[in-house]
Amino acid sequence: MSDKYFIKNADIVNEGEIFRGSVLIESGIIKTILKEEIVLDFFKKDYKIIDATGKYLLPGIIDDHVHFREPGLTYKADIYSESKAAVAGGVTSYMEMPNTIPNAITLNILEEKYKTAAEKSLANYTFYLGATNENIDEILKINPSKVCGVKVFIGSSTGNMLVNDFKSLEKIFSESKILIAVHCEDEEVIKKNTDLYKNKFGENIPMEYHSKIRSEEACYKSTAFAIQLAEKYNTRLHILHLSTRSELELLDNNVKTGQKKITSEVSINHLWFNEKDYNKYGGKIKINPSVKTLKDQEELLTALLNNKIDVVATDHAPHTLEEKNNTYFKCPSGTPMIQHSLVAMLEFYHQKKISLEKIVEKMCHAPADCFQIEKRGFIKEGFFADLVIVDLHSPWQANSSNILHKCGWSSMDGQTFKSKVLNTFVNGRLVYNNGIFDESVKGMRIQFNR
Repeated sequence: MSDKYFIKNADIVNEGEIFRGSVLIESGIIKTILKEEIVLDFFKKDYKIIDATGKYLLPGIIDDHVHFREPGLTYKADIYSESKAAVAGGVTSYMEMPNTIPNAITLNILEEKYKTAAEKSLANYTFYLGATNENIDEILKINPSKVCGVKVFIGSSTGNMLVNDFKSLEKIFSESKILIAVHCEDEEVIKKNTDLYKNKFGENIPMEYHSKIRSEEACYKSTAFAIQLAEKYNTRLHILHLSTRSELELLDNNVKTGQKKITSEVSINHLWFNEKDYNKYGGKIKINPSVKTLKDQEELLTALLNNKIDVVATDHAPHTLEEKNNTYFKCPSGTPMIQHSLVAMLEFYHQKKISLEKIVEKMCHAPADCFQIEKRGFIKEGFFADLVIVDLHSPWQANSSNILHKCGWSSMDGQTFKSKVLNTFVNGRLVYNNGIFDESVKGMRIQFNR
């Protein structure tokens, strides 16, 4: 049976407001929210008391885009290691991608991943089914209440799951009963650019040309195509990791996230880095789609603030440092980020670029609304007690001694953060407490109101 907790006198950030209050947790659920400061400890007999005076209480972060590499690539990462890094960073729920080995392109393979997560994951979990040119029958068998969505690579990335047959794409977009999440980069544009720079530099293309190869044109052309298909078939479409200001012209900000048929995501990578950073980080920030110009970086944040972009995620994608230190064509794309996503966004708050309320909206509320997640993403009575306590004034530095990703490194290595995650609750259980983990805690399979 879950412990009872009384989190008192926190500054609670939820649904566009911040207020001083306390939360009672019973049986994994938020039982009561008290909107006033508690002077006396009325609940000493029954509740474990956490005094959060001067600290902020947030809903647990929901990351709709991660690669945990299990099965088949567990030398890079696995469900246990990355979910541990997740809860240390305040992430209580994640949605994991299908480009593992084998690719998760059948419901049987997908259910094996759920079984593994039930045994190993410290955070709540769900998994995308991967689309191929041939597996429409599997897509149509999905129970929408039990799976987050279908992942379609309209543009190849790590894992060789490109869906490039137009008739197959039309069938997926017209017949899927569930949200389709798309990786959009145009293959013809990428090939043309690759040939151009390979002729110029040979095999040793400088890393900064990644943004020229996987270019703005490649992203815009593919995203426009996906939106055109979605509008034709009235598809529920979610566009992953936007990276260019030109793509923003294709999006609408006049409808609330939970009412949109076409929603979008930006990754921390594209908010934090731009192409000037290749000189410092090299292959560590080689990701697909590529980080691009400073202007793109700035306008992505503006689009997040004005609700053209709905969700902030990580696209957490670990590789070994040995792999990332390779030359351009041998360096795989992807970077680990899940441990530092919340504190990175809180840096933008300290820089007065975004409010705490907007961070919670984009990392907690909006993912729950986009995917119609059942009873998560908000601090509400009757909802699962997925909660995070943060100290906004407790500086610390990310380094090899505290990075928990299995790959052992982060593109945030050496970064000093002003804010710190103190406590993370998953389904009402204190899984992370000031650097100490309760590894007896296991997350739950996320359910959806569909």
